[in-house]
Amino acid sequence: FEKFLKEKIKVGGKPGALGEAITVVREPTTIAVTAKIAFSKRYLKYLTKKFLKQQQLRDYIRVIARAKGGYFLRYFNFAQDDNEAEAADS
Repeated sequence: FEKFLKEKIKVGGKPGALGEAITVVREPTTIAVTAKIAFSKRYLKYLTKKFLKQQQLRDYIRVIARAKGGYFLRYFNFAQDDNEAEAADS
């Protein structure tokens, strides 16, 4: 995912040309994207969804806003949906 972001983030209309304007750093459980220029949080969410779709994980994982400055990924809770459907059928 880190490599995908480094290749796909566009700076000045050119993908992969991050320079010193944007840094992508992987920590053990997170990936931090730091921008010194104007960078849309929505664009980061778009790229995350694009990556999940490419890896065929979009149906199982969703992107949720954690706070003003970040996102996290969470599995869809299929078990809860099944229990609600069974309760509705009764």
